[in-house]
Amino acid sequence: MKIGGAYTLAVPQQRAYSLLQDPDVLAQCMPGCDHLTRIADNEYEMKMKMAISAVQGLFTGTVRIADSHPPSSFRLIVEGSGKVGFMKGDGLLTLMPEAASTEVRYEGDVQVGGLIAGVGKRLIDVTARLLIKRFFEKLAEQIALQPAP
Repeated sequence: MKIGGAYTLAVPQQRAYSLLQDPDVLAQCMPGCDHLTRIADNEYEMKMKMAISAVQGLFTGTVRIADSHPPSSFRLIVEGSGKVGFMKGDGLLTLMPEAASTEVRYEGDVQVGGLIAGVGKRLIDVTARLLIKRFFEKLAEQIALQPAP
C-alpha cells in the first residue's frame, strides 16, 4: 500500500530535521510506542501496541534511519511483528523550508501480513493515515513544549 502526504511544522528546517532524528521525540510521538532503545547507529529496537478494528496486539521490531541528507531528507524504515501479524514500512521524508516553518513531505510503502491483513486494505489505509496524522500532531505538541535551542 502506498502512502504519501505533507505536514507543516512551525520550526526551521534544521530544527525539524533534528527533532525527527531524536529517538526520544520519535518514541513520544509514535502512536502506541512503548519505547525505542538504540541498538546501533541510527537503528532502534521498538515495542508498540497496534490496534486495527478488532485486531490488536503488541509488536516488537526495529526503526532504522537511512539515506540521511541533513537537513533536507532521510528514509525511515520500520519493521515489526507480533502474534497478530507483521508490518513493514519504508518512507522517504523530505523537509522543505518555508519562512520560519518546514513542510515535511512523506511518501512510502506499508505492508502488513497475518491476522492484521485480514481487516481489509481500506481499513488499513485509513488507520495508517490516522497514525501518521497523530504522529505529526504529537510532534507539533512537542515543538510547542520545547524551547528553541
